[in-house]
Amino acid sequence: MKKAIDRDFYKGKRFFVTGHTGFKGSWMCKALQMLGAQVCGYALEPPTEPSLFRMLEPGANMESIIGDIRDSTSLKQAMLRFSPDLVIHMAAQPIVREGYRNPAYTYETNVMGTVHLLEAVRECPSVRSFLNVTTDKVYLNREWEWGYREEDTLDGYDPYSNSKSCSELVTAAYRRSFFSGEGCPAISTARAGNVIGGGDFTTDRILPDCFRAASQKSPVSVRNPHSCRPYQHVLEPVFAYLLIAQEQYRDKKRFEGCYNVGPNLKDCMETGDLVDLFCALWGDGLHWKSQQDSNEPHEANFLQLDHSRISSVFGWQPRWDISQAMRKTVEWYRVYLNGDPVEPLMKQQIREYMEI
Repeated sequence: MKKAIDRDFYKGKRFFVTGHTGFKGSWMCKALQMLGAQVCGYALEPPTEPSLFRMLEPGANMESIIGDIRDSTSLKQAMLRFSPDLVIHMAAQPIVREGYRNPAYTYETNVMGTVHLLEAVRECPSVRSFLNVTTDKVYLNREWEWGYREEDTLDGYDPYSNSKSCSELVTAAYRRSFFSGEGCPAISTARAGNVIGGGDFTTDRILPDCFRAASQKSPVSVRNPHSCRPYQHVLEPVFAYLLIAQEQYRDKKRFEGCYNVGPNLKDCMETGDLVDLFCALWGDGLHWKSQQDSNEPHEANFLQLDHSRISSVFGWQPRWDISQAMRKTVEWYRVYLNGDPVEPLMKQQIREYMEI
């Protein structure tokens, strides 16, 4: 049965979103606001400058709490005070290379942060739906030619990936141990692929690297041009997350679980090809150069997700292929570079995505 975002469901619903100051969190909160939800965000200060969160000033239309998910007391107080209906956990240390530089912090944030949040949910009787957002990198990557399924082994290679595997295991343990009875909130995880879209300024991500090079009129440096990833526009996982959260709120027994959220296999592509697509759409003679270094820390070469489960359970399918996703991304960065307001364009892109 095909499920869809029910706009009436969101009106007045109270969402507690961790990681709201980040790239994906900013898009999530803007979508929720447009759907009529009441939103409380809990996160560190925006992780980049410039910052999409600051451009949107979403705090004017939502409650924004600057806090650390490693601080269990502050986190619990914030949740109990807001009394949310639904919780979406997006706060994380999200960068593979940063995980190598600072592994202890990565585990503290991605593992213990999840523990602290689930402990807060245990003490918050208003919560009926909890979704933990992890990553496609949670799997033991055997460099297979086919996509990973939800039953495949969780054993990320590096500290970031492994910490997210641990976050999945923590969530499963809490679901079985504390949330299995009648009246308990539904508990799910979602494993998404690499996202692109306007407003990402993160270091060590390929599309922000492309934009920085384009704005400086210099070649794009590509570390791993032959690595293959499941790229998708940020709105694909955002609305998949909302669909899971919505439906498990209504029927815990039927819909809670683990879900891959990835593009169709044809949109899994090598990084060099992705950059070619960006350069062609940007124009101005933009091109890239390989900057491979054998001394760089390990990153996966080939990774795909099988999204059969979310398609079967919800009827979900990706809406924008990689060409459309890249056009939307380039459109956003062009508007930003011209000094024009980006919020109207974001709202337009969200409406376009929802109305397909």
